Amino acid sequence: MQITKLAPTLTTEVFKTTRGAVYQNDAEKCWYVDFAGNSARFDYRNLLKLRKAIYKIDIEQRLLDSTQSPDVEIVFICASAHCYVLNLMEVIAMKELLQGTFVMLELNQIIYDRLHRLPA
Repeated sequence: MQITKLAPTLTTEVFKTTRGAVYQNDAEKCWYVDFAGNSARFDYRNLLKLRKAIYKIDIEQRLLDSTQSPDVEIVFICASAHCYVLNLMEVIAMKELLQGTFVMLELNQIIYDRLHRLPA
């Protein structure tokens, strides 16, 4: 993990791709999603809502759709001031970023549990 200066306080990089990164800030108890040149601040609940909204987009159906509808998805999270307007390639990149982030969080929890497990 890499420490970076994103906000006035230190943040810890959780996961990074070529298209974006997710940082955790323990002091502010929030997450920063740096994607498509924008940085947005989320609490954990809103990060889960973002993941749910992105996972709900059926990319395969959108690619196979023969109508002339635009390939743009608008992702708005309630209780958040940020809105994403993403094309399908950006949706795929955001999905990859969020999948990696939650895998790293789960891995971190597994390691913590194993290291701090009480002997039987």
